Amino acid sequence: MAAGAGRWGDRTTGSARVAPLLMTAPALAGLLVFVGLPFVLAIGFSFTNLRLGSPLPLEWVGLDQYARILGSATFRRALINNAYFAAVIVPVQTCLALAAAVAVNGDHRGRSFARAAFFIPALFPMAMVGVAWELIYAPGPEGPLNALGAALGAWAPRDFLRDPVLAMPSLMVLSVWQGMGLQMVILLAGLQSIPEDLYESARLDGAGPWSRFFHVTLPQLRNPLVFVVVVTALLAFRLFDQVQILTRGGPADATTTVMYQAVTAAFTRQQVALASAMSVVFFVVVVAITALGRRAFRQEQGVA
Repeated sequence: MAAGAGRWGDRTTGSARVAPLLMTAPALAGLLVFVGLPFVLAIGFSFTNLRLGSPLPLEWVGLDQYARILGSATFRRALINNAYFAAVIVPVQTCLALAAAVAVNGDHRGRSFARAAFFIPALFPMAMVGVAWELIYAPGPEGPLNALGAALGAWAPRDFLRDPVLAMPSLMVLSVWQGMGLQMVILLAGLQSIPEDLYESARLDGAGPWSRFFHVTLPQLRNPLVFVVVVTALLAFRLFDQVQILTRGGPADATTTVMYQAVTAAFTRQQVALASAMSVVFFVVVVAITALGRRAFRQEQGVA
């Protein structure tokens, strides 16, 4: 009887080990076919002179494509624009999402409406959002934003998307409006998981609202905040849709990004090898950001 029980236990353990592999196999296969294999091909293409429609034979050129993009002023400008966009978007969007999460937390009236109002923009596809904001940013006095500025006496009519100084900030405003709802939901879930006993203890110790926020809320939100910061940074470096729809990288490369450069090289100029090299460089940047985020996440978990 004991031996039979042992064999049954072995079969149960074996099934428990195999079941997760079977359930994750379709996702892993899709990841391998649609992400892993194309990236391996991109690495291989980046060492060649591949160009669609070119009569030249395919040749191995080594690191020439990488030297070409790293020596390109346009590509360096794209990297700077990506860094600039992320440096502004990450803190601003995170802070606004946290403020929104705190505002809609609790049992006050209008809570459900406020949550929906903040989250609904995140459900809209960027193509629709981009077209709507292009109308908002319309130049001349008939543009809604310019009309508002004239009514308030704040500014004269401007062409926001064609001004080298205002183009990138205009994309930032759009991105914050469209993206902060998702971060708000994540932080709201973190707020609702904080034990009420901690706030009661703080009140008994005489802590006011700001003191409770800085000494109870923020420490308890370490891990959700780190997660939100990492995800927001990755999405910021993937900036493409807003640029493609609203500015096409202009004016004067003021809004060009790495992804926009890579897509343009591959599908407009048909320079597949050059686009592959850009993708590899972009992948290295994203992996570095992810590694830093994971390290910070582990440290915060250790502290918690």
